Amino acid sequence: MLTRKQHELVCFINDRLEETGISPSFEEMKEALDLKSKSGVHRLISALEERNFIRRLPNRARALEVLRMPERPEKTSPAASAAAPAAAPARGNVRPAPTPANDVVEIPLHGRIAAGVPIEAFEGSSMLAVPAALLGSGEHYALEVSGDSMVEAGILDGDYALIRRTETARDGEIVVALIEDSEATLKYFRREGAMIRLDPANRAYEPQRYRPDIVRVQGKLSGILRRYD
Repeated sequence: MLTRKQHELVCFINDRLEETGISPSFEEMKEALDLKSKSGVHRLISALEERNFIRRLPNRARALEVLRMPERPEKTSPAASAAAPAAAPARGNVRPAPTPANDVVEIPLHGRIAAGVPIEAFEGSSMLAVPAALLGSGEHYALEVSGDSMVEAGILDGDYALIRRTETARDGEIVVALIEDSEATLKYFRREGAMIRLDPANRAYEPQRYRPDIVRVQGKLSGILRRYD
């Protein structure tokens, strides 16, 4: 069961895609639903993603795909007033590539994290502006990468690692691992017998092995933001 605003938003997105083949911008969604800020749009989109009504297309700005439609009530809000049959299924065809947008969100920036030897975790906190298209559902934060042990995974010194908060991980995922509640590192996560193994992506570094009781997953890598001087 969707809330009224969730229902209005998925209908508005689907109508715009049917009309133009391009997802509406976050500003357009905010105005159509009479919301006070874009953060409300992000929350609605995340809720619709979790319920499998929409999904974000990776590596594109303003790229949303409607997976299924709820039944439309007899009366819809202005945001969802474009003509369409009740319970219309989302089109399965590939849509035209959306045009870029400048939608950004601010997420906490928790200092520097070692991609080599673990260093103290979460040194201070500020905010980092990130293109919304780089983030999926869930809560995110950013860490500045320090070191070169993940270069073979394309993660370089000075990059910003975008992390989705979670306390669980599967083998082979890149995670932020907090060790003894004081040091953090960015590594591939693997289980090795009774131990946790944190693997670098640089042949010059050795894997790190720890007892499970002293390692806590603090998040999984969602993306990388790189600045060029």
